[in-house]
Amino acid sequence: MKKYILYSLLCLFTIESFGQNLQFDKQTFQLFNVTGEIIKFQGEKVLKLERDLKAFPFDINRLEATVDDVHYARLLNLDDFENGTIEVKMYSQIQNPSPFAGAAGFIGLYYRIQEDNSAWESIYLRPKVGRADNQLYRNHTVQYFAYPNAKFDTLRKIAPFKYEGPAPVALNEWIKMRIEVNGESAEMFINDLKYSSFIVDKMLGKSKKGSIGLYVDIATTGYFKDLKVTKIALKAKKVSEKVNDI
Repeated sequence: MKKYILYSLLCLFTIESFGQNLQFDKQTFQLFNVTGEIIKFQGEKVLKLERDLKAFPFDINRLEATVDDVHYARLLNLDDFENGTIEVKMYSQIQNPSPFAGAAGFIGLYYRIQEDNSAWESIYLRPKVGRADNQLYRNHTVQYFAYPNAKFDTLRKIAPFKYEGPAPVALNEWIKMRIEVNGESAEMFINDLKYSSFIVDKMLGKSKKGSIGLYVDIATTGYFKDLKVTKIALKAKKVSEKVNDI
């Protein structure tokens, strides 16, 4: 009897540690420090995600340690994404009331996620500043980071604006994001535009293969639909025209 009770407690702990699973659009997602539900939004079913601040508290005095972390929904049954295309439609709102004055609607994708959440790559958006009147703010719309050693704050200090950029997005509207990953590079396309809005010519993470995740951060209500992942073989990079410093 004691062994059975101990086994039951261990199973319960495992379930809570790995989080809730949600079935949506023939895909299964595992929730890590986010709350999620399938709801009807603007006339169709979508996956709604918010960061779970009880499970993973936010600390404005410890931004580097408490953002861009393990708070996302992982797509299950796909753990070997290395090169290829990830597409998703996203809609970002700021919670009201907002728990963070600097909220910008943080929403995006994780990729090449290790099984133990020890490493991954990411590109996400801050839609609030996508059409700001101030160009400096616009330049912070897109963010790349590599977990765990190259989060946004670190990158902003060591290489200002190299891993950030503008994009034509906004809050309270659907955004189609497509990321094309090829070896050490990643390009992001918005709303089927012909040319990419953002490029990371050399990613910084150690994770070369892994899972895909839907990301939201502090004060964001995110809605997701139409996630598509296409794996391809590594493609040879085109020789581009040499550009000198300007």
